[in-house]
Amino acid sequence: MSFALIDRAKAEFPVHRLCRVLGASQSGYFAWRARPACRRQHDDMVLLAHVRSAFALSNSTYGSPRMMGWMAPVTASRCQNGDW
Repeated sequence: MSFALIDRAKAEFPVHRLCRVLGASQSGYFAWRARPACRRQHDDMVLLAHVRSAFALSNSTYGSPRMMGWMAPVTASRCQNGDW
């Protein structure tokens, strides 16, 4: 969690100072940034893109019940795997 905070605040403060204040190592931070997203994070990003696309296609009128109905085929395999 502290690496994500460092990443968000690096535009305002130097990374070395943020790491020192939060008790994180700079090498750990840079290793975290270089690491690819895990499968779950990748799947979450794909699902979010589907949700945003469906919402845009509905002219921003679909609420959560209609969105869940529309997204059911996309999320069915994920729910069957026990990820949700």
